[in-house]
Amino acid sequence: IPLLLVALFSALLNGCTPDDPIRTFDESLLIGTWVSGTEYYRFDEGYNGATWDTADDVQEDEAQLFTWSLTDDRLLLVHKLEMGADVPKMYTVMQLDDDILQLHDAFDNQYTFTRI
Repeated sequence: IPLLLVALFSALLNGCTPDDPIRTFDESLLIGTWVSGTEYYRFDEGYNGATWDTADDVQEDEAQLFTWSLTDDRLLLVHKLEMGADVPKMYTVMQLDDDILQLHDAFDNQYTFTRI
């Protein structure tokens, strides 16, 4: 029985360790315009930004505005809708460097953007 308790205790401790370590990213690397296919995201200084999709015949001057924050590897975008509602979207940043922005959402979708 003592061996069984040790094995159970060990299994419980191993279950408490995170699978993936938290990564931190330099938020200044987000500043700029990113594209994936026809979808564009522009991250501005001051934690504002805009998104548009040319496949929907939407150009930058008609873009949907958002605010953003980056904490460790969590990117929160809060889209500002015309009717006054705010729509938050949370992403996990998988990669962020001078050229690539890779995001993962709660629905297991992955997005890869390149800086333009």
